[in-house]
Amino acid sequence: MKYCGSLYVVDDANRTKEFYKEIFGLRVIQDFGANFVMTGGISFQTKESWKEFIHKDSGEIVYGGNDAEIYFEAEDLDEFLKKIENKNDIVYVHPLITHDWGQRGIRFYDPDLHIIEVSEKLSATIQRLYKEGMRVEDISQKTMLSVKMVERFMKK
Repeated sequence: MKYCGSLYVVDDANRTKEFYKEIFGLRVIQDFGANFVMTGGISFQTKESWKEFIHKDSGEIVYGGNDAEIYFEAEDLDEFLKKIENKNDIVYVHPLITHDWGQRGIRFYDPDLHIIEVSEKLSATIQRLYKEGMRVEDISQKTMLSVKMVERFMKK
C-alpha cells in the first residue's frame, strides 16, 4: 500500500488553478478536465464530477469544515506575507502567529474555503531563534527536536 496524495473538491477549476498559480507558483502537471493535479502532487476535482463519483447530492458536499488544511512552508515567510498583504480577496483564519514551538505561520482560506497554512521552514525557525540569542539546548527544548537535529538545521 502506498499513500498517493489528497484531493480537494472545488467549484471552479479555472479559479482554483489561477489562485494556486498566483499565490504559490504552482502549475498544472496533469489535467483531466474535471480533475487536475498541480505541482507538489495536490489534486483537485470539480464538485459536479465529485458528486457523481461518490453518489451524493450537491447539498451533501460542504465547504468550510475547518477540519483539515493544505500545508506549505515558505523559503522566506516575510517575503510571502508581503506578496499577499494587499490581496483583498484573501480571507484569513488567523493573522501571523508564533506557535509554542517557535515556528511562525499564517492560515487563510482558498476560494473554496479549504484552509491553507503557510509557515516558515523549521530550519528558518531554528536559525531565527539562535539569532535571537537562544542556546542550542534551549532551542531543542522549545522545538521538541533533538540537539543533533537542531544543530543539523542550523547548518542549512
